[in-house]
Amino acid sequence: MLSIIYVGIGGFIGAIFRFLLSNTLQGSSRFPLGTLGVNILGAFTLSFITYSGEKALALPDSSRLFLTVGLLGAFTTMSTFSLESFKLLEEQQNILFLANLALNNLLCLTGIYLGKIASALL
Repeated sequence: MLSIIYVGIGGFIGAIFRFLLSNTLQGSSRFPLGTLGVNILGAFTLSFITYSGEKALALPDSSRLFLTVGLLGAFTTMSTFSLESFKLLEEQQNILFLANLALNNLLCLTGIYLGKIASALL
């Protein structure tokens, strides 16, 4: 039961962070910059915590649940990314659609890699 509380509190905080950062980054751009930024930061942070947790941080299970499943699970926005991509496709914004797919995938994988590298520095 305590695990559910950790995940729930993390999710609450992660959703608020996502809302604030996404809106700040988005501005008036037609391209979904807010979602892209949140996905990159989320990928990096999840990777960093995961790889660091195996070595230097030695996080207890409760902290790992709070951070990865709760906070970052609510923070990252793959469902929003998918919907925004589909809407770009529906609107026949083919270049923006392809850019959104490519940038989210490439930069989020880069975030995972950089998070792993950063965790090795601990």
